[in-house]
Amino acid sequence: MGTLAGIEFFTATVEAGSFASAARKLGVTASAVSRRVAQLERELGVPLLSRTTRSLSLTEDGRAFHERCVRILGELREAHDAMARASRKPSGLLRVEVPVALGHAVITPKVPRFLERYPEIRLELTMRDQFVDPVAEGIDVLVRIGPPGESSLIARRLGASQIVPCGAPTYLARRGTPKSPSDLAEHDCIGYLRDGRPDPWRFEAADGTTMAVDIKGPYHANDAAAGYLAALEGRGLIALLDFVVKDAIARGDLVPVLEDFPMLTRPIHALYPKNRHLLPKVRVFLDFIVELFQSAEHVGGPRISRSSERREALRR
Repeated sequence: MGTLAGIEFFTATVEAGSFASAARKLGVTASAVSRRVAQLERELGVPLLSRTTRSLSLTEDGRAFHERCVRILGELREAHDAMARASRKPSGLLRVEVPVALGHAVITPKVPRFLERYPEIRLELTMRDQFVDPVAEGIDVLVRIGPPGESSLIARRLGASQIVPCGAPTYLARRGTPKSPSDLAEHDCIGYLRDGRPDPWRFEAADGTTMAVDIKGPYHANDAAAGYLAALEGRGLIALLDFVVKDAIARGDLVPVLEDFPMLTRPIHALYPKNRHLLPKVRVFLDFIVELFQSAEHVGGPRISRSSERREALRR
């Protein structure tokens, strides 16, 4: 502990430029600062400062040691502040952004429960599907579907959601049920419109690779809700994340197809800046949504069966 005190006196001296200036900043005498720095030098066995009657300068060893000391003291201050924040009651403005479909289907129905639990938190919830920089926009927690990617943000996995191809009973009665992904060429499919064309439907083979199947149909949209409504009306097959279609499947309004040919499973993460991770309001919200996603077997609807024979046929 004496070494830690010596480090504090040493870094204060370097920053202030003299023992006297450091002493005024620390509220002690100049001789006390000088003695502590000299004691630190004896413990290390190397001189840290070159002293003259008029100035102080860092030695080569002193410069290298000072760089490490600054980092160590910064981390100690951050740890101290984080613990102090963590002990406070969760309160204040909390800004959260989530994807539109996930927000409507999973998160917003449970928001009242969160606000009841933490009445001193003011929640601002934004729903959009574009990826944004949470640091630049002042967002505390960003929930996103898909791999978190490379960034300085901390990622906390919440769960996963599988894409489910399905259609209305009226459509299937009129056009038949596809037996394999190749049958989609003969069907009207409602696609998610991206960059002027519908996304291919991607199926997962037994060896973990994927097969992309181009789709066609008279109607595509860049909004999952619009496609969902068209599918309910029997306008074509659609592939949506399980949490979007699970209630319609449970009611019989939509019927899963191609159950032996699983489509991709997408991970779901909460992303947040490093300096937010121990704020009480952020910590309790993260715990809340983790609990929310873990409260069910999985995020959304029925599990897709995985026939090894059919999966091998897809791989070939």
